[in-house]
Amino acid sequence: MSFNSREFRNALGNFATGVTIVTARSRSGEPLGLTASSFNSVSLDPPLVLFSLDRKAYSLKSFEEAGNFAINVLRDDQQEISRLFATALTDKWQGLEYDTWVSGAPVLKHALAVFDCSTPAVHDGGDHLIFIGQV
Repeated sequence: MSFNSREFRNALGNFATGVTIVTARSRSGEPLGLTASSFNSVSLDPPLVLFSLDRKAYSLKSFEEAGNFAINVLRDDQQEISRLFATALTDKWQGLEYDTWVSGAPVLKHALAVFDCSTPAVHDGGDHLIFIGQV
C-alpha cells in the first residue's frame, strides 16, 4: 500500500475541530492574524497551548519574531471572520473590534475564549512550525 498525501489530508479533515484566529504584532507594531484549526492544549501546569503554522505562510517570519501570540476561539456565528483571516494579503483589521492584553497581541472582542501567550519555544513540524504558547 502506497502513501497518498491527498487521502491523508482528506482523512484528517474528518476530525472536527474548533476554529481560531491566531494574532500577534509584528516588530513594527502591525497587527497580524490568521485562521488556524491546528490548536491544541499541551499542559495544565504550566498552562501551555500550541498552534501550527505552514512554513509557506506569508506571516511566518513575523510570528517567529513576535515572541508572543493570542489564540482567539471563534463562536459558531463568526464564520465571516474565519474566512477573512484565511485570506492572505488582505486588510483583516479594518472595522474589526479588538483589545490588547498583556502580550500585546490583538484580542478579538467577541471571541468565545482567548489565550494570551508568550512563545517559549518553536519546534520543527515537517512542513509546519509548531509554536508553543505559555498562557
